[in-house]
Amino acid sequence: MTTHDLPSFAVHIPDAELEPEPLDPAQIVSGTPEVTGKVLWESADGKQVRGIWQITPGVVTDTEANELFVVVSGRATVAVEGGDTLEIGPGDACVLREGDRTTWTVHETLRKAYHISL
Repeated sequence: MTTHDLPSFAVHIPDAELEPEPLDPAQIVSGTPEVTGKVLWESADGKQVRGIWQITPGVVTDTEANELFVVVSGRATVAVEGGDTLEIGPGDACVLREGDRTTWTVHETLRKAYHISL
């Protein structure tokens, strides 16, 4: 069974077990951040993905997808190149645009639930 075949379900995000998602060393600016995550659902065509993602403290860069996420725990500062600097923490919803180049300064291990459109 693939994730797009799953029936409706609920997940308690703070306790969900996540799997390692190694960072490209070129993305790490400082510290030793570690990323874990879990895809909860993916559309049959692979263009929509929903899941949970977590990163430990450190500074990393990224090029974003079209994403909506809600922070469940932790805090970070997300600097969008040529745009705003976002201070995010528990309960905050954030929208990142495809192609945004970002620098994430993670102050406390951050866990988010996300929906990405590819």
